Amino acid sequence: MKYKVIISDKASAMLESHFLFLARVSPSAADKLVDKILDEIESLHENPERFPIYQSENITNCTYHKMLSAKRYLVIYEISGDTVNVDYIVDCRSDYQWLIR
Repeated sequence: MKYKVIISDKASAMLESHFLFLARVSPSAADKLVDKILDEIESLHENPERFPIYQSENITNCTYHKMLSAKRYLVIYEISGDTVNVDYIVDCRSDYQWLIR
């Protein structure tokens, strides 16, 4: 089965923010980062269940999965039927506790 992958507007904006931050230092590194993350997101077409469920003390009955991308970015997505919805792309080095409250 091949899944359809949809990146939400919010996740796209988060990815753009990561790109712009890194581009201040190195535009080529920023391009490589975005390419790497997008390639890994595209791999969700094949088997999105291979990544674990996002677990937190504050969230019960969670349907989100988490994928570590480019060594320090967390891609959080949900599988619904034959569609993968990418909702968040966060930098693991930042405070993203707002996400699980």
